[in-house]
Amino acid sequence: MDHGNHDMRGMGPTMNNTNTTGGMMMHTHHRMMMHMTFFWGNNAEILFDGWPGTRPGMYVLALIFVFCLAFIGEWLSHCQLMKPGSTHIASGLIQTILHAVRIGLAYLVMLAVMSFNGGVFLVAVAGHTLGFLFFGSRVFKKSPPSDKTSDAPLMSC
Repeated sequence: MDHGNHDMRGMGPTMNNTNTTGGMMMHTHHRMMMHMTFFWGNNAEILFDGWPGTRPGMYVLALIFVFCLAFIGEWLSHCQLMKPGSTHIASGLIQTILHAVRIGLAYLVMLAVMSFNGGVFLVAVAGHTLGFLFFGSRVFKKSPPSDKTSDAPLMSC
């Protein structure tokens, strides 16, 4: 076995071309470089191969999609869909299904952010932030806050 000789052909970005090596024909395929640092611009692949493409309108649609995923994920984290008189089995099944959907949405947002596109990162944070503002914070709550429902401990000087 030869452990020192590594063949790296086809590992980088290449166009569809044919290489001749020692009488053998090798076909390499086009591969897109994956960013490992944040970058700005609308030329990104988000969640699916070739999506949103290079058109700016599709990039904006992708940003709206990621925002909605994050916003809906926050809504599912803070919504109360259980009725007070429902059985334990029904409540448990509904909670489990909602948890699976919420986690699925959270993973989709995480994978979108892993595109390392700055715009995707910003809209994901904005979606989570606005979702929390509307559904998790006290801004739009109808009942007055009490000390028992406080999210943070009281601070004394």
